[in-house]
Amino acid sequence: MSKIIWITGAGSGIGKALALAYNTHDNTIILSGRKRHALEEVAQNLTNAYVLPLDVSDEQAIANAVTEVSETFGHLDILINNAGVSQRSLASETTNEVGRQLMEVNFFGSVHLTKAALPLFMHKKAGSIVAMSSAAGKFGFPLRSYYAASKHALHGWYETLSLELKDTDIHVMVVCPGRIKTDISKNALLGDGAAHAQMDLGQEKGVSVEKCVKAIQRGIRTRKSEIYIGGGEVLMIYFKRYAPWLFRFIAKRVSAK
Repeated sequence: MSKIIWITGAGSGIGKALALAYNTHDNTIILSGRKRHALEEVAQNLTNAYVLPLDVSDEQAIANAVTEVSETFGHLDILINNAGVSQRSLASETTNEVGRQLMEVNFFGSVHLTKAALPLFMHKKAGSIVAMSSAAGKFGFPLRSYYAASKHALHGWYETLSLELKDTDIHVMVVCPGRIKTDISKNALLGDGAAHAQMDLGQEKGVSVEKCVKAIQRGIRTRKSEIYIGGGEVLMIYFKRYAPWLFRFIAKRVSAK
């Protein structure tokens, strides 16, 4: 069955891989991100692509984009809030402006787009809404203060949304990737807002983006509420939950990069 699938952060990394994975003759993939040229490069590899540049930190841009999607397609089947930015700086050395930027993109950007697009799902009272969190959305970690905070916040908001939608067939899922081999560390923000511009060793050795995408697709298909993807670092989620002392012992000794 054909689906209308909207992916943010679709110009690279997990977003790009999701677009390619959902590329079938029937599906239409709406590609959003800040860089039009990157979206157009992805679109060249898709059968049915709709390029829709979007900065998710701009509320008016979100409203305009949702209006365009509504007028063009009338509904949505899957929305994947994948746009995000990471951090590589001490809490004490991160400016408030950079902190707000991380919250605007990672939390408010995801939430504002979901709220604006919700009527497109209510049209059929069905579909899937996906929020991209992180393993850092389940525990704090050095050099990730605002990043972890923004991802923690997603869990509270989307869990509440899922409960409020209990009388519909709208599925809400939060994804918690650990170290996935993408350029997220290169694009991460330093305390002054400059790009980290380095591939972290842990990221370099991370799980392939293809494996990550298969897990996300499986989670959507089986209607999971929350999924964890990664290597040994995913164990930290369970340590934090069941043995907090062990989590803190390990976290103090693991490289933040």
